[in-house]
Amino acid sequence: MLSKRIWIYIAILLLTTAIGATAAQASLSPVEKLGKKLFFDTDLSTPQGQSCAACHALKVGWTGPDKKINAHGAVYEGAVKNRFGNRKPPSSAYGGDSPVLHFDGEKWIGGMFWDGRATGSTLDDPLSEQAQGPFLNPLEQNNPNAKQVCTKVRNSDYAGLFKDVWGPDSLNCNKDVTGTYERIARSIAAYERSKEVSEFTSKYDYYLAGSAKLTDKEELGLSLFENKAKCANCHVLPLFTDFTYDNLGVPKNPENPFYNMPRKWNPDGKKFIDYGLGGFLKNTGYDPAVYEPELGKMKVPTLRNVDKRPSSDFVKAYSHNGYFKSLEEIVHFYNTRDVPGAGWNGKPWPAPEVSENVNTEELGDLGLTPKEEAAIVAFMKTLSDGYTPKQK
Repeated sequence: MLSKRIWIYIAILLLTTAIGATAAQASLSPVEKLGKKLFFDTDLSTPQGQSCAACHALKVGWTGPDKKINAHGAVYEGAVKNRFGNRKPPSSAYGGDSPVLHFDGEKWIGGMFWDGRATGSTLDDPLSEQAQGPFLNPLEQNNPNAKQVCTKVRNSDYAGLFKDVWGPDSLNCNKDVTGTYERIARSIAAYERSKEVSEFTSKYDYYLAGSAKLTDKEELGLSLFENKAKCANCHVLPLFTDFTYDNLGVPKNPENPFYNMPRKWNPDGKKFIDYGLGGFLKNTGYDPAVYEPELGKMKVPTLRNVDKRPSSDFVKAYSHNGYFKSLEEIVHFYNTRDVPGAGWNGKPWPAPEVSENVNTEELGDLGLTPKEEAAIVAFMKTLSDGYTPKQK
């Protein structure tokens, strides 16, 4: 128990300065203000109309804001009509501590995106490298090159702020496209690290600080989360991720619109398999001995804001492909995936999308009761930012 007490104490120290800083109250630095301008700018796509916030909205914990999309394929359309990527948008919050992608001798850690392809090896910051990706992705914001993004920023109404932050020659889109594009990305990353995005203002945070009390059900859920349910093995407190990769045995989402994309974007059609980290490592040129053990593994997402939603009937999607539509469903999957005959809504769990490397040690047959599953869900609902503690 000593190590747990020390960890909680460290968490309290980390979180104390953030308590009370709601999104509306947070004071942004100049670079964070610039990053916010860039994050919400709908002119930075081709054609114009799609900002970063189109797939990462505050009201849902900085992930997909359309309940109809979430209820089905869960993948969002890019700036060009009828162009879709292959995965649901993860949260853009709480990723700032992800290290440069590396292998520690046992597992891969760090990077950004579900497959870790924003490694951080170029900018020494995976979050900044991630911010560069969507602008040039033809299935997302669809700009043909970095110079066009730089030119749009130079012509924006916040170009003066950009120069104030980075210097008078920082928006030179002819002589220093690479540097300008890097500054754009680092500004967005600064905003994503700010207290307006990564707030640490959930009920759980106030509980750690001694300003809120968990209910008996939530307390039970926390205990199960840390022990019997093994959630904390990967969703390590206080960020609720360890930035590693895992194959949970998630089934295919048959409504994923990427399956119907033209061969130019998806040559495999309905047979497309998302190999996650292993696929990225393979495409990067690693040997089979390196990438094969990683096939099907996706980055462990933060659980912060996992239930944040604008209304009780709003549908959120879970896992890399949005297969699961509620916390209750995905918790039940973790608990019963390998139990014969188990499933959801009267249907057995389908086979994994990638059958290799499925984690059978930490999930699949946990032996949780329905009451314990419900308690874990109740605890995860305490992780939504914007909580107001009751006055004593």
